[in-house]
Amino acid sequence: MSPTLVTWAPRVLSILRIVAAFIFLLHGTQKLFAFPGPPPSGVLPPLMSQYGIGAIIELVGGLLLMFGLFTRPVAFILSGEMAVAFWQFHVFKNFAPNAAPVFWPTLNGGDAAILYCFVFLYIFFAGPGPWSVDAARKRD
Repeated sequence: MSPTLVTWAPRVLSILRIVAAFIFLLHGTQKLFAFPGPPPSGVLPPLMSQYGIGAIIELVGGLLLMFGLFTRPVAFILSGEMAVAFWQFHVFKNFAPNAAPVFWPTLNGGDAAILYCFVFLYIFFAGPGPWSVDAARKRD
């Protein structure tokens, strides 16, 4: 591998973490504050519902992951949340009474959930990269 790739690989990991977390936290702000637009249902969920708790996890987890604070445990939790979201809200969501589960992400709308699941799982194993609060705390 070229020295440039070796030098930039950890930095690009940080960039992936920051961008993915920022886009992810927008899903939480959409459900909690209707920002940058209302949720797909058009109605803000009750905070103590599964949907509302998921939105809180998306907002808080997205912020923590974006800054790279407690990166590994947060990435693990977010990966799990997205796995649950994929199976519960995409595969087994009944589009019609007694409908069969729809596994394929391109057919059930679960593309983003499954992609987030595996990006966060990768970050759990790879760590935050050098541009993170976690990395700065280790230097002290």
